[in-house]
Amino acid sequence: MMVYAAIASRTFRRYATYRAATAAGVFTNSVFGFIMAFTYIALWHARPQLGGYDVADAVTYVWLGQSLLAPAALFGGGFQDEFSERIRSGDVAIDLYRPVDLQSWWLASDLGRAAFQFLGRGILPTFFGALAFDLTLPPRPGTWLAFLCAVFLGVVVSFGIRYLVCLTAFWLMDSTGVQQVAGFCGMFFSGMVLPLTVFPGWLGDVSLLLPWAACLQVPVDVFLGKHEGVQLLQTLGFQAIWAVVLLLAGRALSSLATRKVVVQGG
Repeated sequence: MMVYAAIASRTFRRYATYRAATAAGVFTNSVFGFIMAFTYIALWHARPQLGGYDVADAVTYVWLGQSLLAPAALFGGGFQDEFSERIRSGDVAIDLYRPVDLQSWWLASDLGRAAFQFLGRGILPTFFGALAFDLTLPPRPGTWLAFLCAVFLGVVVSFGIRYLVCLTAFWLMDSTGVQQVAGFCGMFFSGMVLPLTVFPGWLGDVSLLLPWAACLQVPVDVFLGKHEGVQLLQTLGFQAIWAVVLLLAGRALSSLATRKVVVQGG
């Protein structure tokens, strides 16, 4: 465990060196936050209580979405580009010789990245949003703690999805196309475009059961106090189940993919 903690720590420090990129990310998320916030305000004034949210909830949803975008790597920016390239180039053969588990190595690395993105890039956009709008803030410390747990589980679920996508490079040699499809699904089914609760009929019901919902929709709803008591435990359990399922699927596919590794050039 100390090895993986060290990997996470060093990844955190590596991302912390990119100060200009972090500042640019905060600026970009803040600009999009203002654009989407005013759009949501107009929509919720036209359709009050849409999806079970009032205007303050909807605006809070926007800013939390912008804050969780980078930690959950819904649009990329995580480990997947590096990992996919190592598979394509054959450098993954070196990774397999290391005295550490391949999946756990990348999970620790991604958690370190997500921790920095949450602290360095995630907090400020919501802070700016709170200065300009009336946001819904949890009144109890327990809700804040549950929100942090939901964010952690959401990042693990996101990692599980992206890890499976990267493994397709063992067969396709280039997982770019699969990553683009997964990115579109992540954008739509995580609730980044619109809360999943506003989706009509069966589409909304199915979307709330997919793993992408655990990455954004669930943490935001926990923050807004939409889940309490037993329902909160069930919601966190939903995330945990998807995390376990995806990690186990990744481990099984890793075993299948690395049973015979073919390195380009020999």
